[in-house]
Amino acid sequence: MTQDAAPITPSARDRILETAQRLFYRHGIRAVGVDRIIADSEVAKMSFYRHFRSKKELVVTFLERRHRFWMDWFTRRVRELTENRTSPGLTVLADALEEWFSEPDFRGCAFINTVAELSEDSAEERRIAADHKRELRDFIRTLVPERPGLSADDMADRALLIIDGAIVRAQMTGSAKPAEDARALLALLDAKISGSS
Repeated sequence: MTQDAAPITPSARDRILETAQRLFYRHGIRAVGVDRIIADSEVAKMSFYRHFRSKKELVVTFLERRHRFWMDWFTRRVRELTENRTSPGLTVLADALEEWFSEPDFRGCAFINTVAELSEDSAEERRIAADHKRELRDFIRTLVPERPGLSADDMADRALLIIDGAIVRAQMTGSAKPAEDARALLALLDAKISGSS
């Protein structure tokens, strides 16, 4: 970019989404109203409703956007960490988790939080959360080598359970230490996969 080029100003829609992502993740979906999002994103009420017909539509868009952002980051980071190891195994997942847990704005998994927070009639939001976990599990499955007599699907399911537990513990304790515990449990899975347990 040349020095005299004008900075790109985010569109009203982008400002709304950035604000919603920050506020929903930090405070929860129920705690943040449309008026707060409008005020913090500095858009007119009419502009908000031109882009999003309802808060529910904004929540769905937020979740879809959060899913893509988080999965892109996590899969890229795991692959980068894998490149620097001679035999990475599943414990590499804990390394990426530890980095995430150490971020100052870490507030747990937006999808676990959403399912816990919203009511039974939030079917679309629950579907997005389930799809997020399914895609995460499918990614983990790619890290499990095929072995005779071993169900790679079962190993991926167990690894996902460890990850979800570590995320919740990290959120509850405000500490990155649950990543260490996850690493120890994932090491046990690695040993089982390699046949050394």
